[in-house]
Amino acid sequence: MSKDFFSYAVGVGSKNANGQWLEVFYPAPVLNPSEAEVSGLTKGLDYNNGKQDIELDDTALNILIANAEALGLAAQVTALNALLGSKQPRVLCLLSQDDAAASTPEAYLKLHLLSHRLVKPHGTDLSGIFAVLPNVAWTNQGAIDLAELPARQLEARAKGELLQVTSVDKFPKMADYVVPSGVRIAATSRVRLGAYIGEGTTIMHEGFCNFNAGTAGTSMIEGRISAGVFVGKGSDLGGGCSTMGTLSGGGNIVIAVGEESLIGANAGTGIPLGDRCTIESGLYITSGTKVLLIDENKQQAGTIKARELAGKSDLLFRRNSLTGAIECLTNKTAIALNEELHAHN
Repeated sequence: MSKDFFSYAVGVGSKNANGQWLEVFYPAPVLNPSEAEVSGLTKGLDYNNGKQDIELDDTALNILIANAEALGLAAQVTALNALLGSKQPRVLCLLSQDDAAASTPEAYLKLHLLSHRLVKPHGTDLSGIFAVLPNVAWTNQGAIDLAELPARQLEARAKGELLQVTSVDKFPKMADYVVPSGVRIAATSRVRLGAYIGEGTTIMHEGFCNFNAGTAGTSMIEGRISAGVFVGKGSDLGGGCSTMGTLSGGGNIVIAVGEESLIGANAGTGIPLGDRCTIESGLYITSGTKVLLIDENKQQAGTIKARELAGKSDLLFRRNSLTGAIECLTNKTAIALNEELHAHN
């Protein structure tokens, strides 16, 4: 067994009529367990055949409980005892290394690791995740296969009940699986499982956070955090603003927002921002935006493309209300700024 074991978790989920996984809930995922812990936990189970996902009946659960008790794994013992006798399918998912997910249980484990704050965005391999996540109906009766939805709706109506479909998506809302400590989320449907929401973060009704994205903490989010974007501590996103993710045109550039920065209402960025940066309301900066530099002495220091300012700190982006030109104010002199920008030419 690999010494660099990545993660494991015991979960319970749901399948469709064909026995295919729709989703999995992991109450206590474990990151980077020791080889001894994994070996001890799987003792007596059929693991040597190379399976990553071991479906668990009550016999296997009892074996796991005994193993977990012997190892002193209190969180796992609690979860396993709660699953004894359940009619829902149960699974032990083992990821020996951080490779691309090959199954729905593996994909859900990676999403749980993010939302449990065990790994940060870009901290686990999510390549190919869309291929192993089924598109399902998320309802007040749980996840339902889309092909089975009409029959389930009719069945509910025949009983005088309403089967409420809240969304049709590959990703469920995070709060149905993980509610991190110290956060406020006004509309839970706007935060997907796989989001990393740091302690002290408030996400208001119009705020949104995609998977593999999030905040380090103490942020007010009233705008959109796209997939792959991580927002530093103390940075705020104003109402209706947006960050461009790699799935929405950002290419290979990883968009991020540094600490104590502000993206104003209805503004946005397609370049990474450093610390203490501000984009004024209504202004969207993309990598190709032509920006007029203005130095600390209010002197013009030339026009460049915004991508040349990627990741730099202490910048204010604004639009000149008279000329319409996009300006960037810096705290450096023109000479110092130009030396920094052209140091690697």
